[in-house]
Amino acid sequence: MKANENEEQEEKLYQSLRAESWQEFIGQEKVRQSVRLSIKAAKKRGEVLEHVLFYGPPGLGKTTLAHIIAREMGVNIRITSGPALERAGDMAAILTNLEAGDVLFVDEIHRLNRTVEETIYPAMEDYCIDVVLGKGPAARTLRLDLPKFTLIGATTQVGKLSGPLRDRFGMVYRLDFYSDAELARIVQQAAVKLQVKIDQDAAVMLASRSRKTARVALKLLKRVRDYAQVQSDGRIERGEVEQALAMLEVDDLGLDAGDRKLLVTIAEKFDGGPVGLNTLAASTAEDVGTIEDVYEPFLLRIGMLKRTPKGRVVTKKAYGHLGITIPKTTAEQMSLTGGD
Repeated sequence: MKANENEEQEEKLYQSLRAESWQEFIGQEKVRQSVRLSIKAAKKRGEVLEHVLFYGPPGLGKTTLAHIIAREMGVNIRITSGPALERAGDMAAILTNLEAGDVLFVDEIHRLNRTVEETIYPAMEDYCIDVVLGKGPAARTLRLDLPKFTLIGATTQVGKLSGPLRDRFGMVYRLDFYSDAELARIVQQAAVKLQVKIDQDAAVMLASRSRKTARVALKLLKRVRDYAQVQSDGRIERGEVEQALAMLEVDDLGLDAGDRKLLVTIAEKFDGGPVGLNTLAASTAEDVGTIEDVYEPFLLRIGMLKRTPKGRVVTKKAYGHLGITIPKTTAEQMSLTGGD
């Protein structure tokens, strides 16, 4: 129970650091401009906003954008997730309790089961749902009208969305990784909310080790703040960032213990790869989804990992960063294939 309470407090603290308006939201400039324009147009016409789909790696601001959209439209937001909606009745209960103009945010929308997904189709297109009454030959369908609403879906795996569902979103946006400069601004803005002072150099260093991800930057800031308050006068300087991140095992590229374990497993157990995803998950005791959604996007982006038809392969850059000697046979194979 105590662990759950700590997790809830941590989540509440994280939510308090989220941007609450377009003025506070940093990064994703093209997405922000397009969504703001659509909101202004919808409000001018007196209509609800079209359904929106955000996709991309976790921690880039999908949930934050959903909250800002609801606030800008002046409506309520209802939040759920794909795994939480097990039956069509679960979705029907949520939809029938929406008010006109409300935003329904569905996180991990790619994990909706087929039955629930089919319930959404008429709701998204015609703002109605079909309820089946009775069973067998005596069963009949009753169509219920719904208030007009905006569905905002978020997914880390857009390829797993069915075509019919994806096509029903009027606006589809990919969220990209943040630049270090954007993350430094996010860190400084969050530090003001936390009422802690942070030097420019410290903010830049923290940003450079945040895996290009806003959520990671905010989480690291909170841990560094704890360290500075206990070990020094509470002010965050470059030294506090270095020492706190060393304690957290976050290196100068932002790789943590989990990243290094993944790379070392491929490099040492499988001679650099290729290795299949399921085999890799079993060898590292990690969930397949965690590897695909959390570890891989960043490792692929910085050139530490490659995906091939036969499986995952580590690169020369990864060997160099880990300080592991490339096996002779692996080096020869890299030379033949032009591997990095």
